[in-house]
Amino acid sequence: MTGSTLFDVRVVALREEAPGVVSCELRAVSGELPPCPPGAHVDVHLPNGLVRQYSVVQAGTGSYHVGIKRDPESRGGSAFMAESLRIGSRLRLGAPRDNFPLAASSGRVVLIAGGIGITALLPMARSLEESGRDWTLHYAVRTVEDVAFKPAIRDLGDRLRIHASSAEGCRLSIAGIVEQQPAGTHFYCCGPAPMLDAFSKATASLPREQVHLERFGAEPTSGGQEFMVRLARSGATLPIGADQTIIDALLAAGHDAPYSCQQGICGSCEVKVLEGRPDHRDDVLTAAEKASNKTMMICCSRACSAELVLDL
Repeated sequence: MTGSTLFDVRVVALREEAPGVVSCELRAVSGELPPCPPGAHVDVHLPNGLVRQYSVVQAGTGSYHVGIKRDPESRGGSAFMAESLRIGSRLRLGAPRDNFPLAASSGRVVLIAGGIGITALLPMARSLEESGRDWTLHYAVRTVEDVAFKPAIRDLGDRLRIHASSAEGCRLSIAGIVEQQPAGTHFYCCGPAPMLDAFSKATASLPREQVHLERFGAEPTSGGQEFMVRLARSGATLPIGADQTIIDALLAAGHDAPYSCQQGICGSCEVKVLEGRPDHRDDVLTAAEKASNKTMMICCSRACSAELVLDL
């Protein structure tokens, strides 16, 4: 990753929150950490050289709490965080990125979380409660034993609805929830891909400004056509293969560019598009921003035109 202010932190607490889910409190080695709005995430720089993104479940001036789900198919990020961290371990953090913000609205809010997606929505629930807003949180898990952050969850009271798929009559119906809400309700969803697909389908007829979701990863970059990228500042031209990302091609050719997650969810690789039409595959830009084609995320997005000219 390049082009980011980093903060030195130390692991001061580790706790098993649910089977396969660990919370980690990261405290600044010195000074304070930046304010962190509800729904934001941070880039965590691991000693093994990887950079991973985690939602901040709770934030103070000197510490952040993040939640980690141990992924059986981990490429080294969640496995390291869940198994190798110890009290006293040192890490580095990027400043919080707020790609999943609470809208400035006074109307009703419905939060829908699936599994580890609760890490993004739990701080939203706290913020809504503190501001006196009308809200409900629906939390889908496989069994009640899989509910994470139980003390904080209990504090939400009767605004919380837990949906355990293993219990008869408790399965989550996103379409049913959406149908029951009054006009003007804002909906937020964070969870696995099938849940987000169902959420998108259930909210398809609603105004886009009322629908908010966060994915754990962008669409695959493979399966596209080859295209060319021209770098406006240097004049260099690079071919991008069908199974290659723009950022990979840049780095292989010795060009520097900002990046972090390489999954289209953090926003650090956003670049201005001067000519051409991008094939947007990120989950950071809004629909209006994608339609304008003024910028793109070069870690995952491709091209609909034969060539892109980028401000690099």
